[in-house]
Amino acid sequence: MASEQWEYETLRPPRGSTKKEATDPKATLNELGEEGWELADTIDYVGGGTKFLVLKRRVEE
Repeated sequence: MASEQWEYETLRPPRGSTKKEATDPKATLNELGEEGWELADTIDYVGGGTKFLVLKRRVEE
């Protein structure tokens, strides 16, 4: 049996006008979810805050 294969996508949380606070990424995440992407993890800055959202989806054969 073949093992599952995944592909990955990264998304930077959108920043507001001050560039310090993230804005709600719900609309973008919903669009990616419709394409089969699932939030898998986050990559955070050392001092706090999220640098990237990591998404994955199964590779269709």
